[in-house]
Amino acid sequence: MIGLLILFTFITLVIVSVMIVAQRDLSQSVILYMGFGLGSTLLYFVFSAPDVALTEAVIGAGISGVVFLVALLQTKRREQ
Repeated sequence: MIGLLILFTFITLVIVSVMIVAQRDLSQSVILYMGFGLGSTLLYFVFSAPDVALTEAVIGAGISGVVFLVALLQTKRREQ
């Protein structure tokens, strides 16, 4: 059962990483990046690394995602 969870999470992370690169809207890309961080947090926790999972959740998905979103809000968009 746990093997299926690991496989499903890994496949989902691969799909999300491709979506991050292919996304044209930067704000959606940042939100997907935050989701990728939460997925990798789940994998770290399942592989018995709770300290790494906590660090990834706080820094990878939380702080850096918020910094990226604030940076996007501070920049002006050019209309095409």
